[in-house]
Amino acid sequence: MDIPGAQESAASSSNSSLGATLSTSQTERNKSGHIAAHRQSFAEDQRRPPPSPRSHRHPSLTQQAVQELMNHPPINRHANPQYAGRNWQEIAVGELAVADDVKWTDLDETVQDATLTLLKNHPTNAVLVRESPTSKRAISTFDYSDLNAYLLVVVGLAKPEEEQIELYDHIAKNAQAQSPVALREIQPILKKNELVALPAEATLDAAVEAFGSGIHRVLITNVAGEVIGILSQLRLLEFFWKEAVNFPVIDRLYGSVLRDLQIGSTQIIAVNADAPLADALLLMHNEGLTSVAVVDQGLNVLGNISTADLRLLTSANNLPLLKRSCMHFISVILNERGVEHGRDSFPVFYVNPYSTLAHTVAKLVATRSHRMWVVETASPSPSAPATPLLQPVQPGVTAATAPPPTSITGVGSSSSPGAQPTVLVPSQTPSAPQSPLPGQSFASVPSATLPGAHVSGRLTGVVSLTDVLNLFAKSSGLRPSDPSEQRARRRRSSSASVRPSLDMGRASVDFRR
Repeated sequence: MDIPGAQESAASSSNSSLGATLSTSQTERNKSGHIAAHRQSFAEDQRRPPPSPRSHRHPSLTQQAVQELMNHPPINRHANPQYAGRNWQEIAVGELAVADDVKWTDLDETVQDATLTLLKNHPTNAVLVRESPTSKRAISTFDYSDLNAYLLVVVGLAKPEEEQIELYDHIAKNAQAQSPVALREIQPILKKNELVALPAEATLDAAVEAFGSGIHRVLITNVAGEVIGILSQLRLLEFFWKEAVNFPVIDRLYGSVLRDLQIGSTQIIAVNADAPLADALLLMHNEGLTSVAVVDQGLNVLGNISTADLRLLTSANNLPLLKRSCMHFISVILNERGVEHGRDSFPVFYVNPYSTLAHTVAKLVATRSHRMWVVETASPSPSAPATPLLQPVQPGVTAATAPPPTSITGVGSSSSPGAQPTVLVPSQTPSAPQSPLPGQSFASVPSATLPGAHVSGRLTGVVSLTDVLNLFAKSSGLRPSDPSEQRARRRRSSSASVRPSLDMGRASVDFRR
């Protein structure tokens, strides 16, 4: 028997099933169409790759523009109200005085304590020495050159005059036994720089004349004669760099190239990269220098070693570095700088004869160096003369048979027309630890492995802070004295016979450094 409700329900179920089947079929067709469309779109994208990001990038500087920026670094063009409209020669030195630069030590303090104070005093790299803790009158200074002289005595590399042998032995034995050594005891072994003081109301022209004459720093005093500041060559040059817009006489010099200004010297003293570090320290002490260039056998500048780098030798654990090569010590300096600043750093200590004065001063200020080495980049011309090699070190060389300092003269750009660059590289002698031999385990670090290292060019000259400030003085109508007199005085005041001077190996050397 038919049941009407059941028939209607069956019909409804059949219709629902048919609708579901149609809906599923439609969904599958839509999905298939979407996949096909996606595949077609992907294929089309492959045939038409997206535009290069270069098309949306701002145009980069050309190589010529980069070089132009390097040769003409941006200078502050915003006049400082403090100096705008003023003649720099009328500015008082007291306006540049910084009280925090003045750090004291006493004659009865130990060398160790004075060294710790020196290491903390970065701006001036010098500590003032006074007679007693209550005095504010300086009788001397203690700087890295003095620390170098002391170190050479302690490690036994100094060769004193007969009347000083007992003193040198006493200092060395006490230091090696870690007994206190007072500053008063080492005064006879230190060079005696001229101590120049200017009252705070004195004007900058007096300071520039002093610096252009070879003085490295002047003390600024109050009316009572007490030291209230220290003005160094670098501090004054930094002032002229930042405030040049206010001083047209100085500002107009910055656009000139070194070759046209005839600034600097073509007589240079350098050290071989394979020479032991002790050679570099002895060389700086004997010649009254604060830094020397480190060169390879092609006379390319590989780096720079200064007396300020002695901060890395103040620990007894680091004294073995004296026997390692100068190239290795440069790698130590770079590693220390990377740890301190958190990044690799390879400061550039050289310029070329066609660098502008602005480029040179910017580098001096940025690297806080006393000098920039002038290099001649390698010439592709086949007519360029071959680069002479330095004399190789021969095992078994004695003091009697040691060759004279290597003097290399080549044709190239120089600071003055007709002058020939001369690079003096002293040969190694047994008076200092010898360079590692090929079979030894501590070979020097190849320069190519240093971060940022690249061939600089052949060393042909040097430009120092003294040279730049001497130029500023003369351009402003001042008359600084001959800087060679100051350097000759520094050389004479150094310990007389630490090692023979380079005078025997050179006919004429410019003592303006």
